[in-house]
Amino acid sequence: MAITDVKEVFSRVPQTFNPNAAKNVNAVFQFDITGQGGGNWNVVVKGETCQVSEGRANAPTVTLTMSAETWLAMVNKQINGMQAFMSGKLKVSGDIMLAQRIPDLFPF
Repeated sequence: MAITDVKEVFSRVPQTFNPNAAKNVNAVFQFDITGQGGGNWNVVVKGETCQVSEGRANAPTVTLTMSAETWLAMVNKQINGMQAFMSGKLKVSGDIMLAQRIPDLFPF
């Protein structure tokens, strides 16, 4: 069933987190979701744990900015991150290589 609410996505991140993919990862992912239903969330991955908080992180390792529509399409596998990035729907600053690991870390 498709996820239709941005806040719901972030509430489900801890349950979808793949600790095996997070070995040796120590990073802060900042998600800036724009538009209706958007907001700011950060996900701290340290070792094989993750913690989700609403709001902005002080020093994120990587920041992803996109519309709520794009984020939900990515989570629902209607578009992948590379397609969103190449089409200008996703902006990434910081460690781009780390951003590419998101589907492995959080397989929705």
